[in-house]
Amino acid sequence: MNGQPPPPRPGRKRSEESRLAILTAAFELTAEVSYAGVGIEAIAARSGTGKQTIYRWWPSKADVLLDALATKADLYVAVDRDTGSYAGDLREFLTATFALGRNATVVAALRALMAQAQLDSEFGQRFRTGFLQRRRDALAVLVDRARARGDLPSGPSDATVADLVFGVVWYRLLATDRDVDDPLVDELVATLTQTY
Repeated sequence: MNGQPPPPRPGRKRSEESRLAILTAAFELTAEVSYAGVGIEAIAARSGTGKQTIYRWWPSKADVLLDALATKADLYVAVDRDTGSYAGDLREFLTATFALGRNATVVAALRALMAQAQLDSEFGQRFRTGFLQRRRDALAVLVDRARARGDLPSGPSDATVADLVFGVVWYRLLATDRDVDDPLVDELVATLTQTY
């Protein structure tokens, strides 16, 4: 495994409308019957597409849900708005990220995908590149913008900033029953904007 996402499968080019219908169906079904209860056949029926279409575009139901969550994160955790400060950008990013992290369906899906990533090494690689690294790259946009503005405090390295943000999120989602909440946003912003 070379760490790259699988090449596109042969066949007709993806219809964005069909893709979004499939992703929506996977997410809705996960909310209704749980990840374990979702099957490709149900996703196909709900989305109005064929099973062959789904299998042509994704190797498994985990990959469909992975794409759904990555797309949702890209939509709801925007990084293109510049608040004018690292603290402001970080606060917006964390607030939006944590809002998704309080959605019961998102949390259940993330837990299921993390578990699947531990059991299936090929999916695990796709999960790391298609979701985890993608979220780290989104956070890196804020760090790079702060560095260009000159308001990035001296402190943890870029990689450690991402480890702190996402380590806290994953720890709370996987190992505790504590929410990712507004006080946590405040604590992380205060911690990450200190000068060392």
